[in-house]
Amino acid sequence: MSIETEAESDAAAGPDVDALAGELGDAIAELPVYRRFAEAKAAVEADEEAQERISEFEGLRQEFAFARQMGNADEESLRKVQEAQADLHSLPVMAEYVEAQDALQDRLEDLNEAISGPLAVDFGGEAGGCCQD
Repeated sequence: MSIETEAESDAAAGPDVDALAGELGDAIAELPVYRRFAEAKAAVEADEEAQERISEFEGLRQEFAFARQMGNADEESLRKVQEAQADLHSLPVMAEYVEAQDALQDRLEDLNEAISGPLAVDFGGEAGGCCQD
């Protein structure tokens, strides 16, 4: 008498979903919206000014988060974080990255809906983490 594993049961029951998932990933990587995002990301990573402004923004954001935890956050600190973010996003290379990221996110949400429909669950939400109500 053998004990059938979940993987064996899945394989006997239907298509190789792992292979299909890999094909889906490959297809997504070929989408123009994904290529645009990847190119914009690479451009930001290669841009020294963008990297300096990212570091500055992240430092201010971390300082603000710590101050808020300690109960010391004020409007001036928040304003500095917001100004640093606006300054960062004013760079054309960063504006393109944010726009490309938003477009990719929209497309991935569409794909999530297409996958989730037959499952009657939020595929992306279930795959993406824990602690959901």
